Amino acid sequence: MKNHIFCFSSTYWLQLTGTAMGTPAACSYATIAYSQHENKKILTTFCPYLLYYQRYINNIFGIWLPPITGNNNIGGRFKRALNDWGTLEWVVEDPSKQTVFLDLHLKLEGTAITTSTYQKALNLYLYIPPSSAHPPSCLKGLIAGEL
Repeated sequence: MKNHIFCFSSTYWLQLTGTAMGTPAACSYATIAYSQHENKKILTTFCPYLLYYQRYINNIFGIWLPPITGNNNIGGRFKRALNDWGTLEWVVEDPSKQTVFLDLHLKLEGTAITTSTYQKALNLYLYIPPSSAHPPSCLKGLIAGEL
């Protein structure tokens, strides 16, 4: 994980920090590494305020219970605690009655949660063009997968 050299187009790059990109173990490694911080600091400290908390690799969905009295800065402490590990930074939305998580639009309506699929406005559903900087195997894999 310390000497990852990769090719992009006709240039070569040495990755200096983090898990080697594109390796099968990258997601598992990142999930296991962050879960140590999550279990020791996040969940133990903020459990009373989390009705629901679930992480999928680098996406977290949670249902936050505001404090009954005092301690109005607990949400800010939660955001700082999430980012108190590694060099990447979590982007945390302010609490609301609707959100987008992965490809779902979730909305709280009374006591029910309604869902609908979410599609990014700029998602043009395009395939990788043969002239892209991707390795030729990506194009071949796309054709085989579609067949």
